[in-house]
Amino acid sequence: MVLGAFFFATMAVGIKVAGASFSTFELVFYRGVVSVIFIALVLRSRGTSLRTAVPMMHAWRTLIGVLSMGFWFYGIAHLPLATAMTLNYMSSVWVAAFIVGGAIVYGKTDGQGPLMGTVLASFAGVIMLLRPTLEQNQLFAGLIGLLSGMGSALAYLQVTALGKVGEPEGRTVFYFSLGSLVVGSVGMLFTGMTAWSSVSWQAAAWLLPIGILASLGQWCMTRAYSRGSTLLVANLQYSGIVFGAFYSLLLFGDRIPLVGWAGMGLIVASGVAATVLRTRALPGTPAEDH
Repeated sequence: MVLGAFFFATMAVGIKVAGASFSTFELVFYRGVVSVIFIALVLRSRGTSLRTAVPMMHAWRTLIGVLSMGFWFYGIAHLPLATAMTLNYMSSVWVAAFIVGGAIVYGKTDGQGPLMGTVLASFAGVIMLLRPTLEQNQLFAGLIGLLSGMGSALAYLQVTALGKVGEPEGRTVFYFSLGSLVVGSVGMLFTGMTAWSSVSWQAAAWLLPIGILASLGQWCMTRAYSRGSTLLVANLQYSGIVFGAFYSLLLFGDRIPLVGWAGMGLIVASGVAATVLRTRALPGTPAEDH
């Protein structure tokens, strides 16, 4: 998950550069095209078939994942960036809430409380680092942003379910990429395409890396949720905020105040604590245990 978060943060740098020349739907489309081709070649080299015995599970994962991505883009367009990112990263809190809530309903409380505490502590670190704000006229956009985090959580839990039935990570990533391609192409029917004569070479140069980084990030994230402890993975996902903050500092000249550094420290400490708690709770447990 940490490696996947690094790939996603690096991809976000490309999105920031390419976004100056391309619309959101164009970026989703090009990301989907590159990802579909890249993942298809990888699966072919591994001899992995695209045929699946659980097409409806893939359809649900793809639908909810693409919808949550669209909600997130809407939030980015209508909210301060820090607020949109914070609401989207609430996905880990929703994952923890769904798991713990389900355990309580079925009477299977198995000591997940401390792990959920680390997730909440990490989210507090995100708020310290990003310091989100919400104006009164942004309440609807805020609700959409909140739904993006909830949708992402449902998508991640579906990824876990796909892993339990034995679906290869690459196949799951392929169908999600295919869904992104379809949504991007449909959106472009309404928004049009940018003339290449007005596209900067920096933006054009990022199109290929964005798709490859998205594929690698999705693959790592899918593998993590398929084979690891769901609450642990949800917590480690916050490391993407730390990577993004360093990119902002090094590449875009953004300044990080003291409270932001403290927030990053809290995120890292919570991730370490979650790993230690998981190891102590289930020593020698195979990775496939959830």
